[in-house]
Amino acid sequence: MRGALSGLTTRGRCLIAAGLAAALCSAVLNERDLMRVSVFVVALPLLVCWLTAVSRVGLHAQRHISPVRVPVGGRTEVALSVQSTGRLPTVGLLVSDGVPYALGGKPRFLIEYLPRHTGTQLRYTLQPMLRGIQQIGPLKATVTDPFGLAEFERELAGTSRLVVVPRVVRLAGVPGGSGLGSGDDGSVRLNAGQGEDDAVVRPYRQGDDLRKVHWRSTAKRDEMMVRVEESPWRGGTTVLLDRRVAGHRGAGAGSSLEWAVSFAASVCVHLHRHGHQIRLVTETGGILVSDAGDGAHSDAAVLDALAALQAVHQRDISCPADPGHGQELIAILGAVTPESVSQLIRYRTRGTRSLAVLLDTPAWGSGDGPDVDPTAAASLLAGAGWGVTVARPDVPMTQVWAGVCRTGTRRGDTMIAGAGT
Repeated sequence: MRGALSGLTTRGRCLIAAGLAAALCSAVLNERDLMRVSVFVVALPLLVCWLTAVSRVGLHAQRHISPVRVPVGGRTEVALSVQSTGRLPTVGLLVSDGVPYALGGKPRFLIEYLPRHTGTQLRYTLQPMLRGIQQIGPLKATVTDPFGLAEFERELAGTSRLVVVPRVVRLAGVPGGSGLGSGDDGSVRLNAGQGEDDAVVRPYRQGDDLRKVHWRSTAKRDEMMVRVEESPWRGGTTVLLDRRVAGHRGAGAGSSLEWAVSFAASVCVHLHRHGHQIRLVTETGGILVSDAGDGAHSDAAVLDALAALQAVHQRDISCPADPGHGQELIAILGAVTPESVSQLIRYRTRGTRSLAVLLDTPAWGSGDGPDVDPTAAASLLAGAGWGVTVARPDVPMTQVWAGVCRTGTRRGDTMIAGAGT
């Protein structure tokens, strides 16, 4: 009974208080009729509260999110299916779903009458403006009686996962020879190993072109062998993303960090389309995503890793070794000091392609730390043979990437996005 009384609303408590006051007045004035009224007034909310608590109001709900992975600024629809499974119909049902503040306000629905063994469909739309792994729910229902004297809150469904991935901008072009750690021409092919003349041959199959017969291997093996078409060499590229709080400015979706994350996502997806294997690493050299060595890659893995990426409170870039592991390196950097730049330069040789996108972080706003002009860092990197592009918030990502492609062809240049070389 104590648990049932906890569901009394303000109206129910006031009605009980009025009934007790009437009972006290009836005792003082010796009015039996007033006593009968007071007993009814006190008994009504108690009875309603008890019936609401113990009545078998069975509710079952499910939540379906489509799609479960949505880019920043995109839309996803949440469908709620609420069914009554109890012996009594449900009246005055208030349903609310838990939605994080970053996704907007909490949606609420009022179901005035839900017959027994029937259900209803509820829908609402979310448009997230900030990336991250969000939890939708729990779904709760508030059951009230027709008089509004008692109400009880019940959880109908748990939480569901919504992945808000960074916005991907479609880019065009790649740096000349991109994907080759040495920066050589991209026409390199997968050839046989030295001294293995028959490494790219296979047994003859019905329908093969006789002009592709490899007679030397056929003579050696006493079996007709044909040449295998050579496959393009699939190069590898390492994308380094600087996620330091001290290296970025601005807040929310308009911060330089979110710009860098979106640009990194766009570069990885773009290079995947060109057949590159991607390694996505942080400013410490830690690997976020690494494509399989068999040539398979997944854009979803890259986008999910970037969706869950959190900024770190680290002052400087600290790489104990070459973050690119001898591959081509594209570094997306926030505000960097000469010491941080030296950490990157010391492990990268001039024969290995190294490209950098320096964010002009003061253009994104002021921050707690000192504003760093990217000019000094750009000069150090360019002097070490890096191709450098300076990015600003008012310059489209497509234009910044075009600058990366140009500096990749002429290493040692510095490109300010939106201006000429």
